[in-house]
Amino acid sequence: MLFNTYVFIFAFWPISVGVYFFLNRLRYVTAAKLSLVIASLFFYSWWNISYLPLILGSIAFNYIVGRLLQVTVHGSDDISVDQEQKDQRSKRKGLLHSPKALLTIGLVGNILLLGYYKYTDFFLINLTEISGHNFPLLKLILPLGISFFTFTQIAYLVDAYRGKTREYNLMSYILFVTFYPHLIAGPILHHSEMMPQFDRLRNKHWNWNNASKGVYIFCIGLFKKVVIADTFAEFANDGFASAHQFVDTWVATLSYTLQLYFDFSGYTDMAIGAALLFNIVLPQNFNSPYKALSIQDFWRRWHMTLSRFLRDYIYFPLGGSRRGELIAMRNVIITFIIGGFWHGAGWTFLVWGFMHGAGQAVHRMWMKVGKPLPKWFAWLITFIFINIAWVFFRADTVTQALRLLKGMIGLNGLDMSSLKTLAPAGLFILIFLPIVMFASNSSERVEAFRPTWKKAIFMAVIFVISLLYFNRITEFLYFNF
Repeated sequence: MLFNTYVFIFAFWPISVGVYFFLNRLRYVTAAKLSLVIASLFFYSWWNISYLPLILGSIAFNYIVGRLLQVTVHGSDDISVDQEQKDQRSKRKGLLHSPKALLTIGLVGNILLLGYYKYTDFFLINLTEISGHNFPLLKLILPLGISFFTFTQIAYLVDAYRGKTREYNLMSYILFVTFYPHLIAGPILHHSEMMPQFDRLRNKHWNWNNASKGVYIFCIGLFKKVVIADTFAEFANDGFASAHQFVDTWVATLSYTLQLYFDFSGYTDMAIGAALLFNIVLPQNFNSPYKALSIQDFWRRWHMTLSRFLRDYIYFPLGGSRRGELIAMRNVIITFIIGGFWHGAGWTFLVWGFMHGAGQAVHRMWMKVGKPLPKWFAWLITFIFINIAWVFFRADTVTQALRLLKGMIGLNGLDMSSLKTLAPAGLFILIFLPIVMFASNSSERVEAFRPTWKKAIFMAVIFVISLLYFNRITEFLYFNF
């Protein structure tokens, strides 16, 4: 089910909220939580019910591994017993009593599930090209949200292994994974930052302030998606299909750069808004990333929960920066290659990930030089780099990406005859790029939010305008990742 549909906005969302608080008002707390679990599973099944057993199987597997981890890690109440001592005890008890072995089983299980659905055909295609033997493709349909609910559960298992979280209630664990505002495209959550909110007594009662904030940010996100992002999508799709001259390639790539931002940040706004009606605060995921003055700054602002995951569960376990600068640069490149491959099974995603890893490495070296650039120049080269990297993220093939890059640097000519055709796209870029660069973002607006008639009129206007664009319902970009 999509957020940007009549059935979600006018039926599913208000009914699920109403049932949840009605049951809580009657003090049927468990029934209220169960209603939200059922609603979330229904939300997921709306797209394709055949994948419901898959997500339930993934949940069951991770819950069992998590419970076993909690028993082995927290089996002793003596806090003086460190992890090494517990591991030594576990070795004497057997494999399923070893936290490290259990964590390995959990991680391998999740990676195999994700790898089977997401990467099997990619490897078969490349194996065919390398060996010359024709391996038939499985042509698997990627289950909705598998990248996000897999990463969410990997984070849970690692946190359970580290003793940072516990969950003994199966229904609560299912709710943690499937809570529908974040289920399909994040934010990627930690158990410890989400589940205590469901248990707070005050959060079980309707809160008009949270509701008004939620509707406010939801309307902003809806407008971003259906009015702005989907309009940029038309320009980007046309450009990536045929653009090759200087002007049309820059229009195409800038259109995609802005489409991706408004699409994904629009989804996150709607997710945060939908959750706020349940009195659940999801973490911020975007903080004006195109204002970044370095590639490191960009990743502190863009898809912030993914950046946190990559740092905490890949970069730090690789050793981080503890073993010198060269090892740190190697680790950051590996981390971003993995992050690129997580986004999609294709060489273009690997190139995109490598570019961002290499960009981070260059930034680290430059910081050692100790010569800061003027802010305007730092922003310019950062934005241009990000825009160029997005070309590989969006392109279907490396060849298509190179065609656009050659056009962007003028190798395919500077034909200006298409300026009239490109005028609508150019105008849209001129309007919305400055807004992205200088206007306050959604999180800042919500933080400063106070219910007023002006705010109500603003919400009503952008909501009605958004409804007028519902004749072209489209999926969110990150539904494919």
